[in-house]
Amino acid sequence: MPTRKELLDMTTAMHRHLCPRQVLGVRMGLYAGELLGLALPQSDKRLYTIVETDGCAADGIAVAVNCWVGRRTLRIEDYGKVAATFVDTQTGQALRIVPRPTVRQRAYAYAPDAASKWEAQLIGYQLMPADELFDVQEVRLRTPIEAIISRPGRKALCDVCGEEIMNEREVRRDGALLCRACAGDSYYLLVADPALGHPEPPQPQFALLLPGR
Repeated sequence: MPTRKELLDMTTAMHRHLCPRQVLGVRMGLYAGELLGLALPQSDKRLYTIVETDGCAADGIAVAVNCWVGRRTLRIEDYGKVAATFVDTQTGQALRIVPRPTVRQRAYAYAPDAASKWEAQLIGYQLMPADELFDVQEVRLRTPIEAIISRPGRKALCDVCGEEIMNEREVRRDGALLCRACAGDSYYLLVADPALGHPEPPQPQFALLLPGR
């Protein structure tokens, strides 16, 4: 198994630098393995991870546990928090791990000679004991892990748009089989949608900075 330093080196290579949140991500992932009794990074898909940020901490976590979006073992629920829930898919046990609110201040105790807050956090987060660095909550998912993972390879066609839906993400409503977008849970609007009254092309919401102005 890779050492903590090797995992930090891996996330450093991904970002071409190392920041405090990457360190938190790696430490968080390793702590989850310790608490759940799992050898990490995993070589299978037993651990499923839900990360609450799309920032650099997510990559630190992914490297430490070997969970990835493309392997369907990692999911982003962007709450803007450096936090994650780690689910043992065999036992159903789920632990949410989040840095303690005081860790920024505590970092100075482990890096008293640091030249800046950033450097103190970078060093302190590597040295601080995990139980001092993190709060741990045992949680229950609102959606069963079996439904989140679903059955890979299952395919269906939306009765409205005709697009393919994978992994049992279809919605059944009034006898119709729909994708989430056609069921009203879309993150986008079609610009040419008649329901929008054929609006004018969207205008930039920012000022362009042109040379010489």
